[in-house]
Amino acid sequence: MSAPLEIDMWKAAPPGLLRRLASIFYDSLLLIAILFILGGIGVAMNGGEAIPSDNLVFRATLLLAIALFFLWFWTHGGQTLGMRAWRLRLVTDTGAPLDYRAALLRLLSALVSWLPLGLGHLWVLMDPDHLAWHDRLSGTRLVVLQKPKR
Repeated sequence: MSAPLEIDMWKAAPPGLLRRLASIFYDSLLLIAILFILGGIGVAMNGGEAIPSDNLVFRATLLLAIALFFLWFWTHGGQTLGMRAWRLRLVTDTGAPLDYRAALLRLLSALVSWLPLGLGHLWVLMDPDHLAWHDRLSGTRLVVLQKPKR
């Protein structure tokens, strides 16, 4: 088994806002599909009836699915499918792969970036290192991977 991929932080370029948002869009499409499947399972388990909006167990299941999606991909290769499509990889500030603690901290920090109308994401336009709030808060960063040589 090979050693985890380390990123040379001196050579790795940070992604711009549009590449970040494109990756988020791709991942949101996949997450919507996953949530639709879970919704269908929930409706089937509810005898074909709609799930009441006050069903906290179902809401918690959907939130857990979203969290597990990101935690799994970020700790197993540092890339979601959207990040892979846009050649992005998530690493720690030292260039190392993320562990579950760092991934969970990034996930919670990303909520902080979204809450004020996405201002934490727009911050990459002003930050000298092109980092979003959740990058800074979690000690992680996105890097653009080189195109494979053919």
